[in-house]
Amino acid sequence: MLYIGIDDTDVIDSRGTGHLARMIADALSPNFTISGVTRHQLLVDPCIPYTAKNSCAAIHAEAQESDIPDIALLVEKILTDNFEQGSDPGLAVGLNVPPEVMEFGQKAKIQVLKQQLAQTLASEHKIFLKGLGGTNDGMIGALSAVGLAASGEDGRYIRVGSAREIEGLVEISQLLSAGIQQVMTLNGEPVTQGPVAFEKLRPSRRGSKVVLYVKRSGDVWQPLKID
Repeated sequence: MLYIGIDDTDVIDSRGTGHLARMIADALSPNFTISGVTRHQLLVDPCIPYTAKNSCAAIHAEAQESDIPDIALLVEKILTDNFEQGSDPGLAVGLNVPPEVMEFGQKAKIQVLKQQLAQTLASEHKIFLKGLGGTNDGMIGALSAVGLAASGEDGRYIRVGSAREIEGLVEISQLLSAGIQQVMTLNGEPVTQGPVAFEKLRPSRRGSKVVLYVKRSGDVWQPLKID
């Protein structure tokens, strides 16, 4: 799996990084199988400039190492064409992501990291990393998105299968047909039947799977948003 990480692409009143990540997924989908787009929460700290919640995004694509230059070029063009003045966008593209990059992503959730560390790590492990404007600090979040997505144990899906197209009162069997792979409680108990009431689904990425965590509310299940 190849992971495309983006961060710091927006400003106040502009569309968010998640929207742009889904746009990138749409642009890649004619030539590559997109297994999902995930959102990853990073550290919120006064030392870190961010627009809303300091989250980054990753697009998961089935691709080969030889595809990286063309993918990076296409995504860079999309980011450049949609550049917002005042933003500091970064782009990372990684295949066979090593543990060191996954650890970098975990650190970005609890520490203030430097741009130079991201550049050094990407260079050492042959991961494409580029700043596309402003301070270029979006490289930190972009590399973090690649590492966190590759870990399989972080974030939640903002696009997967047809999950964004359904809402209301839906049977679990329908969710499984829409791209959700597992439904369970926070205690890890599988939920295999019953209606789920929701407006938007934001399943989590756990065990490299699409997992919807739910809690009981009367006669229905309600989904939980778990980063």
